Amino acid sequence: MSRHLILYASHDGQTASIARAISKTMSAEGLDITLSNIEEKEDSVTLSDFDSVLIGSPIRYGHHLPAARKFIENHQSFLNAVESGFFSVNLTARKPEKQDPDTNRYMQRFLKTCPWKPGYLGVLAGSLQYSRYRWFDRVMIQLIMKITGGSTDASKDIEFTSWQRVEAFAKGYAEYLHSKSIC
Repeated sequence: MSRHLILYASHDGQTASIARAISKTMSAEGLDITLSNIEEKEDSVTLSDFDSVLIGSPIRYGHHLPAARKFIENHQSFLNAVESGFFSVNLTARKPEKQDPDTNRYMQRFLKTCPWKPGYLGVLAGSLQYSRYRWFDRVMIQLIMKITGGSTDASKDIEFTSWQRVEAFAKGYAEYLHSKSIC
């Protein structure tokens, strides 16, 4: 049986929650899944044990998290040699017209600058977690939200993640792997 790895980087926990949901859905599809935080991966799993790798990272101040970028740079040869996928979690994806890899500027920038060329892509909306942000982060995110027409009300957290989209992405990735005959 093929083995599949899901790695994620997460700053405030939403990407970790999304990765767990993807793992659960893919496991229900009959796939052997290992889920790991990308920052803990080096000591916990051996990449060559897996037939595919799915990586997820949120956007923080316009960039995917450094841990994800570093991992991809360090392991690009392996990632390009196996079936793989990438999902970006960002607040821009709260807008329906920005939920597609072709229309999401963060995904487009990632694809242009990344040495890895994943075969399956997804863009998922994250969450505004004002209650978890430090003062500086809260003020900066409020400014970004004001500029982009989002909520600036720091008295409440807002989850933009569509769990139906997360499930559809997971099932789509599972179908992608089946189409490549590595399940």
